[in-house]
Amino acid sequence: MLAPVRPGARVFAPTLGLTLVALLLVALFVRLGVWQWQRGEQREASAARFARGADQLLELGTGDGRDLPLYQRVSARGELDGAHQFLLDNRSHDGHPGYEVLTPLIRPGATTLIIDRGWVPFTGSRSRLPEVSLPVSVPVEVTGRLAALPSPGLALGRAPPSAGAWPKLTSYPDMAQLAAALGVSSDALGARIMLLDPGRPFGYVRAWQAPGLPSLRHFSYAVQWWAFALLTVALWVVTSRRSPVASSP
Repeated sequence: MLAPVRPGARVFAPTLGLTLVALLLVALFVRLGVWQWQRGEQREASAARFARGADQLLELGTGDGRDLPLYQRVSARGELDGAHQFLLDNRSHDGHPGYEVLTPLIRPGATTLIIDRGWVPFTGSRSRLPEVSLPVSVPVEVTGRLAALPSPGLALGRAPPSAGAWPKLTSYPDMAQLAAALGVSSDALGARIMLLDPGRPFGYVRAWQAPGLPSLRHFSYAVQWWAFALLTVALWVVTSRRSPVASSP
């Protein structure tokens, strides 16, 4: 005869379905944690490149910067084309919406370099764009960091330069779209843009930093995902403890 079951006693008896769901969730949470940790390492590397870029100032000359590392600080000479500027939409500063001002730097004997002159606030209506005009074009020397055009990550966030008058509103364009709006070939524009140094004239708000979230944010997200994996295991253990069916005497 089977021994009677003590009142309140529970046995560990996981079901196949619950076990499979728990395994899938644990695998998912662990993978998401690894992905966030790798993103954090990438952000750390990007921040290190950004810091190294200020170690020396290089003369860009007639090059377009494609042979130099991202965020390298360079100087260039030319004329700022205030008649043909772009307002890069969906850019924020300290939580406030606005635009970044992209101005071509015409360089004799070299490709045109797009200069990001910094952030300006949203005026409250896209029918009333901010004032970003420049004085009559004169030869200038600018310094700043080489960078890529901002990317939204999803193609849905892109909008080519608007038609009509200048400055033209655009959202996450590529170089080909900027060249088409300027009426030049893609080869006429440099492969990189320049983030104008803070303190240099003709600029706006410039609090440049490596793109993306801080690395610590990604690391904290990774820990959270791994905590969810541990919580899933704990819940699986708790829900798998069942009261046994008492046997007949």
